[in-house]
Amino acid sequence: MPKKVKAVKKPARKLLKPLKLPERGKPAFRRSESWRYVRVKERWRAARGIDSKMRLRRKSQPKLPSIGYGTPRKSRGLHPSGLREVLVYNPEALKKIEPKRQAVRIAHTVGARKRLEILEKAKKRKLIVLNPRGIKPIEPKKSTSISS
Repeated sequence: MPKKVKAVKKPARKLLKPLKLPERGKPAFRRSESWRYVRVKERWRAARGIDSKMRLRRKSQPKLPSIGYGTPRKSRGLHPSGLREVLVYNPEALKKIEPKRQAVRIAHTVGARKRLEILEKAKKRKLIVLNPRGIKPIEPKKSTSISS
């Protein structure tokens, strides 16, 4: 029987530190021959040719993505603050959020009135809002009367 692996008990903030690669960091993974042809964009696609030097991982060729460049599983999807992001569409959704583990991101489709409600309720519950864009108060339009 395989041995049980104990869970790592490091705080999430330690896991958020960038990968410790030799001084250069993570390479920019480029599509094969993208530097050669304008029609071939730089966006990553795996090399599939039978004689492809990149697929064969020749010394002079750019690096290929591999599992070693990945981030720790516990830190995936975390905001740099160490909190999980929760997308909120209405003020009622704030009731389910845990202030110590989760942060609020207001959806871009939410209008000004509902955004204000969400911001007020989040402030009362001491929740962190990741995109608290300022909202200008709505002023009534001034009626212009034409006098003759």
